[in-house]
This record gives sequence, structure tokens and C-alpha cells, in this order.
Amino acid sequence: MARILVIKLGALGDFVQAFAPFAALRRCHADDHITLLTTAPFVALARASPWFDEVRVDTRPRWTDLAGVRRLRDRLRGFDVIYDLQTSGRTSRYFRLAGKPRFSGIAKGALLRHANPWRDAMHTRARQRDQLKVAGLRDVPDPDLDWLTADSATVPDVGPEPFALLVPGAAPHRPAKRWPVQRFAELAVRLQARGLRPVVVGARGDSALAQVIRAGCPAALDLTGRTSLTELGALAARAAWAIGNDTGPMHLAAAVGCPCIVLFSSESDPALTAPLGRRPGQVRVLRRADLAALSAARVAAALN
Repeated sequence: MARILVIKLGALGDFVQAFAPFAALRRCHADDHITLLTTAPFVALARASPWFDEVRVDTRPRWTDLAGVRRLRDRLRGFDVIYDLQTSGRTSRYFRLAGKPRFSGIAKGALLRHANPWRDAMHTRARQRDQLKVAGLRDVPDPDLDWLTADSATVPDVGPEPFALLVPGAAPHRPAKRWPVQRFAELAVRLQARGLRPVVVGARGDSALAQVIRAGCPAALDLTGRTSLTELGALAARAAWAIGNDTGPMHLAAAVGCPCIVLFSSESDPALTAPLGRRPGQVRVLRRADLAALSAARVAAALN
């Protein structure tokens, strides 16, 4: 039995984009022991999945933290093959820390190096498929996510009526990725008029955004900070729509088959990072260089 290490540290959208590679690696190494190295926010989600035998946490110590780097080195040693799906400058250095095993990634000197000169112009999923092809895995289909969507026992109750998820948050250090929250409030009113209850989801830090939306549409339900990632996936699988910024929860909604409208500004390129659905037309992208120029009426029209 071989010992396999998979590296994927985050963020959420990137982690979700790796679901298909995770499943493909599990299928390829069905009889081997697969360990995932990730960061703390994704441990519970990874352990709930059927893809890993073990999950380890990378605390990402500073390179000047010699004791921390030694601990990291010990976590990386002893594997027969390492698949670096993070492919960052940092994780490329893990190749040497790990003792230069068989390594799939972009590290110089790696036996299974992904050296495609066009990799940075490829969508994340296409780039991952191409990387795994170099490593001998040619089939990377959409994964079965029944483990994420089947059990909704712990999902917060949103009532009996159809509902739509609103995702008003995004990376705090990239405010230009956010559609103005007042537009989300206007959209919530339009959704309610269509018989869809607006349900606001996101991290605990997005609660102030939810308050603005509820001030404009008191019928909206605030679930920010109240769902785990697995609960959010199960909730999205039941939603009629998910509408939100280019951020992690939208990737999760797309992955479980929820119809999505994703709002992009000039801060990111949907050709490289847009959430991918499970069927044609499931995910619709609306892009404006400045999202302040996008009206609630235009987003509502995309629901038709």
C-alpha cells in the first residue's frame, strides 16, 4: 500500500474546484492511504468527504520559524507520491522539504512537473486536469457529492417556501469584488415578490451586510455565521437559486447543482476562476468592470 499526500490549502473556492481531482485521486489510489494537507477551515469538510484516510493541518509557519518548518518537514516526509494541487511558490518548496519524492506540481526538478507554458491562462479546473494527466490520471469527471447533499438534518430551517441564497460577502481585502450591499437589498425585495424567500449566507463577518439586506427586506433570513461548510452545501442543494459575488460559497453552490448567478468585476477573470456547474446553463456570469454599474433589475432579469 502506497502512501499518498495531497496538498490543497485554500481558499474555499479553490478548495471546491479541487473536488473533482480529489475524487479522481481516490479512484486511482483506491487501495492506498491518502492524506490531505490543508488549513484549519477545511478540515471538517475534508473529513466528511469519502476521499481521504487522514487529514493533516498545515499551519504555514514562516520560513524564519525554524522549529515550525521542522515540524512541517516531518509532516511531509514518508510519502511515496505527493500531488500539490495548491501549486504556489510556497508549496513548491515543500518538494525539497519532503525529500524530493515523486511530486506532481510545478516545483523545479519534480519528476511529474506540470510545465505547460499556458497553465496560467487556463481555468483552474482545466489546469488541474492537465496537471493530473502528466501524472498519469486522464479521467477527472465531476464527483459524486451525495455525501455533502444527502443529510440535511442539521441544516437550519428556512421554512417551507422556495428560497434563494444571497451571498453578499467576498474577500475583505478586495472590496471591488463586492456588488453594493444595497443592491442585494433591492434584489431581495424582487425575490420576495416572486415567491422566493431571500436567505443570506456567509461568514460571521458578513452579518453587517445581512443587516442591511434585512433592513430593506425584513422577510430575508440571516444565516451568516450559522452554517458549517457541509451544512451550506446541503442548503445550496435545496435552493432555487444562489446569487452572489465571486467568492467561495458560490463555488460550493455551483458544485452541488444549484442554479447560480455570479457577479464579477474587473478584479477577477471568470475565464480563469468562474464557478463551474454540473450541467450547461446552470451557472450564469454577469460581469461589469465596476459592479456599482450593475442594477438589481438586471440581476433579477437573469433569473428568467
